Amino acid sequence: MNITEFLTDLQARHDEAVVHADELRSQIGDLTGALAETEARLTELATARKVIAELAPTDDGGELDPPEPTTAYQAIMNAFNQHPDQAFRVRELHELLGMPTDDPVMNVTRSRLGRLTRQGFLTQPGRGRYQKRT
Repeated sequence: MNITEFLTDLQARHDEAVVHADELRSQIGDLTGALAETEARLTELATARKVIAELAPTDDGGELDPPEPTTAYQAIMNAFNQHPDQAFRVRELHELLGMPTDDPVMNVTRSRLGRLTRQGFLTQPGRGRYQKRT
């Protein structure tokens, strides 16, 4: 095999890898979108279940099973679902949710908001501001 054939073969392999990488990126994009939609739907369903459980009496006059405790992610997404057009800073979100506003706790929320942004649930319209993706 001479150097020209070797370079041609190497270029062909490179081109195949580029096409494969593009296909994988496309699949990741599709799956990320589908996951974001499903996660949002799960949050909506959990909220609906909690509301119904609080309002609907049981046959014995008591309440239904107590609602499951809300995870931090669910609480954050519920806040964004209730205010879909509003952009929040971390401190504003903590005040809305009644969470402590000390730095260590807010740093954890920043991490959660970053994850939700990477997953496609939220966007960042400005530095340090987060908003529900529309």
